[in-house]
Amino acid sequence: MNTPVPVSFEFFPPKTDIGYDKLLTAHEELKIAQPEFFSVTYGAGGSTQERTINTVIELNSRGVPAAPHLSCIGSTRAAVHTLLEHYQAAGISRIVALRGDLPSGMRGTGGDFNHASDLVTFIKAEFADTFSIEVAAYPEMHPQANSFDQDVDNFVAKAKAGADSAITQYFYNINAYKHFVSEVRRRDCDIAIVPGIMPITNFTNLARFSDACGADIPRWMRQALQSCGDDVTRIQRIGLNFVVDLCQELIVAGAPKLHFYSMNQSAPTLAILAQLEGFKA
Repeated sequence: MNTPVPVSFEFFPPKTDIGYDKLLTAHEELKIAQPEFFSVTYGAGGSTQERTINTVIELNSRGVPAAPHLSCIGSTRAAVHTLLEHYQAAGISRIVALRGDLPSGMRGTGGDFNHASDLVTFIKAEFADTFSIEVAAYPEMHPQANSFDQDVDNFVAKAKAGADSAITQYFYNINAYKHFVSEVRRRDCDIAIVPGIMPITNFTNLARFSDACGADIPRWMRQALQSCGDDVTRIQRIGLNFVVDLCQELIVAGAPKLHFYSMNQSAPTLAILAQLEGFKA
């Protein structure tokens, strides 16, 4: 499969053996797209740390680089240093450095790093260029930010701390992405900003998750999907068209890569890529 721009995919660590087998199947199927890497998420408060470690090392051994998410929540300098040494020994060369989602009612991260920029600075100071570092970006503003300008300033700070690239929260409004990139460039920051893409397979779940993480579903899009009722096939067909159009617009707009939130499935993402294969601007 020849994709118009480089791609990468995100997995989450499965909780069961059956889920793990399904992840490995999806991994094999997605490899047809020749991704740059697979990332593996890290649960709230570090709750899936061991599963993340085991999953990322296994995936990395299967022919495509894998990148673990690394969170500030509850993380000490000593523990992070030990973990990064472990990853280095296992041949991991890319890290997704995040502050992480604060558990309900928690103030501060409960560790030695209060912000993702602190974590990036530490990794660079301790390991130089051993790891390529990805950070998060929020085109529609982080839900806990006080203002859009402050959020962009915070992003630029962690980029300049030593991040190599950024992956955005998913979005469906391309103008939000273009405006965010423009504001970052206006602050003299040229880091690559890779749009995160969420396939649409279940509108109810998407709406609930989007409301929680601050990702906007445009009104016209929400109404079109709601009008499908329980017709899953129609939701997936309409959702596919929406996301393919978004990806095509992003490529035309100059997005350097596309990062897909696979939800440990291959079919929805491969359907999008099949529509993009051979895409001509």
